[in-house]
Amino acid sequence: MTSTDRRTLGIALVGHAFMGRAHSHAWRSVDAFFDLPWRPVPVALAGRDAGKAATAAGRLGWASSVDDWRKLLDRDDVDLIDICTPGDSHAEIAIAALDAGKHVLCEKPMANTVAEAEAMAAAAEQAAVRGVRSMVGFSYRRVPALALARNLVAQGRIGAIRHVRAVYLQDWLADPGAPLSWRLDRRRAGSGALGDIGAHIIDATQFVTGEAVTGVSALLDTFVTERPLPDGPGHGAVTVDDAALFLGRLSGGGLASFEASRVATGRKNALRLELNGTHGSLAFDLEAMNELWFHDHTEGPQTAGFRRILVTEPEHPYTGAWWPAGHGLGYDHAFTNEVADLVIAIAAGKDPSPSFADGLAVQRVLDAVEVSAADAGRWTAIAGAQP
Repeated sequence: MTSTDRRTLGIALVGHAFMGRAHSHAWRSVDAFFDLPWRPVPVALAGRDAGKAATAAGRLGWASSVDDWRKLLDRDDVDLIDICTPGDSHAEIAIAALDAGKHVLCEKPMANTVAEAEAMAAAAEQAAVRGVRSMVGFSYRRVPALALARNLVAQGRIGAIRHVRAVYLQDWLADPGAPLSWRLDRRRAGSGALGDIGAHIIDATQFVTGEAVTGVSALLDTFVTERPLPDGPGHGAVTVDDAALFLGRLSGGGLASFEASRVATGRKNALRLELNGTHGSLAFDLEAMNELWFHDHTEGPQTAGFRRILVTEPEHPYTGAWWPAGHGLGYDHAFTNEVADLVIAIAAGKDPSPSFADGLAVQRVLDAVEVSAADAGRWTAIAGAQP
């Protein structure tokens, strides 16, 4: 079957900054590497400034641009709306798109509040009855090593999980002179390091373990409370956290610890996940993202110990679509793997994963962390999580 014989899937992107660029690259490249049942076509880009949107559309490979995302809702050539805007607009755009019969891909965290996430999950459930699909963009699920870790856990290779360590450290706000941005405004971003990168390690933990976080005890801190305004003299208030630290209990009975910081000097994008089970352990580090470390505790002491798995074989998740064995993938490939899964699910009439219900589950953990931190770390149960 040639590309012209396949049904097309018209894609529209809302937002064209960092995530917009990453998603644009994914949509441009996915059909060249994956054998997709439908052919995605980047038809429109939406931005608030008409001139900037037009420039971005030309640069990023979109056929047209609009200055208001609402103009996408009635377009017959738009089948899916990809939301890459700040969190304060996710709920409004996603619900309107689903109501208009458009499939939706929404960046994480799914919303700024539990109430918004609940409304989005309800809209997604109603839309699914009509064949309209939705997915949250937790891209690290599509890193081959993390996907392999999930498979090994599901196969029982490390036994019952006793302890998880999840860490995500960055340093781009370590300098007190770094200017104020929307990511430091609670009204726009919802939270700081907690929602921005903490959401990733919450989802990664629940994804790889197959278990839910059922309760937390948390601390949050903002070390730099004012920062220079980006467009003029003076300073503005930082209204989100710089760092989050919390303990958790998993639904299988195991313990978990989480750290998220955007002021960890020397750490650029250090996401680390370690799982310790009754039969073995797994360890992953995004700074060596093509590797997974595995310890089989059922082996005898002469050979037992952590061994490095280079996750580039055709048998490994996603890697068969890319390069020969040993040729590693990078950060951007996770987004391409993500949209490939989304297109395949839509064409098959199936709900993709992670769903808006999964996004809501993460939002409830984020909310519980904030509730706990506001009450001196009081143990706080996660609403809806089964112990």
